[in-house]
Amino acid sequence: MNLTGGIVIYAVVWFLTFYIVLQIRTRTQEEAGEIVPGTHAGAPAQEDVGRSAKIATVFATLIWAAIAAVILSGRFSVDDMNIFGLEAPVTADQ
Repeated sequence: MNLTGGIVIYAVVWFLTFYIVLQIRTRTQEEAGEIVPGTHAGAPAQEDVGRSAKIATVFATLIWAAIAAVILSGRFSVDDMNIFGLEAPVTADQ
């Protein structure tokens, strides 16, 4: 894994984690009992995006570290993911 690949994997993991964290402990306007005119009752009453981003960063870093460790260990390769046998294994001669 090179630097660019590591950054791309981290960005994907961070955004996926962020979208999950945004949904946790969100109170809707209907649950809070204060529906702002012109908005949907299911809209968030108050959202702390900064706190969600910090939580997502912590979890994304842990998940990314696990993924990077598996990739850098060399235990698994692209050939290991060829479960249907569609591609010929890559050898040093090719």
